[in-house]
Amino acid sequence: MKTKIIIGSRGSDLALWQSNFIKKQLERHHKHISVEISLIKTKGDKILDVALSKIGDKGLFTKELEVELLEKRVDLAVHSLKDLQTDIPSGLKLAAVTKRHDVEDVLIARKKGTTIASLREGATVATGSLRRRSQLLHLRPDLNVVDLRGNVPTRIEKFLSSDWDAIILARAGVERLGLKKHISSYIAKDDMLPAVGQGALGIEIHQDNKFVEELLSVIHDENTFAAVSAERSLLKALEGGCQVPIGAFGEVTSNGLYLDAIVGSIDGTLTFRKKMRGSKKEAVKLGKNLAKDLIKAGAKQILKEIYATRS
Repeated sequence: MKTKIIIGSRGSDLALWQSNFIKKQLERHHKHISVEISLIKTKGDKILDVALSKIGDKGLFTKELEVELLEKRVDLAVHSLKDLQTDIPSGLKLAAVTKRHDVEDVLIARKKGTTIASLREGATVATGSLRRRSQLLHLRPDLNVVDLRGNVPTRIEKFLSSDWDAIILARAGVERLGLKKHISSYIAKDDMLPAVGQGALGIEIHQDNKFVEELLSVIHDENTFAAVSAERSLLKALEGGCQVPIGAFGEVTSNGLYLDAIVGSIDGTLTFRKKMRGSKKEAVKLGKNLAKDLIKAGAKQILKEIYATRS
């Protein structure tokens, strides 16, 4: 029986936290297994001075990891699920999704308690996300939004040494890295829907690796999987990614699976937001149906215009 498995991981602080979290979980549940982490640099880690929307996002943080999986040099790759493209390469599969961390975005400003509403008129806010930019400008058209790239600690350092008023990051990344002290306020989902898959970890494996798939079953969370499956299905139907301002949040309740999604123009002047309830067992169908509703409402025109300017 195999006793050692290898995790392929990016080298950022957050990626290493995620891989070490999965390593500890696996070693805790399977005493006979030892887990190693192999560091792999992706295209997204190498290009840090260009906005994600300008370099394309298909496999930006995953392609090199997936090559290692296909060549069977690593047994699994741990991703922030929001980085994992909706079309998984042939030969690979999404084998497990962990229980989700809180999904909200957070505002990091100069003063505790600062909110989007309380920022001064014309304030400068930095973010690398078109989704955040769109929803932020919808709430506050007067704000000056600038680009921000880099891993979580780097973004916070850039902010602290800048003259910006605030930056926006994902709550999960900030809290996982023990940087909660920098959070000024939590942004309600009513004001800003998260990215598809935000807060969840996705574990990708070679489809033939039944041994590792079995090991991962102990950390797989069915409710999170249903929620993110609906979100990813919606994103795929809308043909979206980092280049398009799309937000979504799925949640399993006692009454079924609820999906809330938004498509917005980059300048925030036009947004389409819809909600739908469906069955946890038909999460993919729910995502497709809500995407159709958004397209009928007018989101198709926004998407066409964005794709036209970026092709």
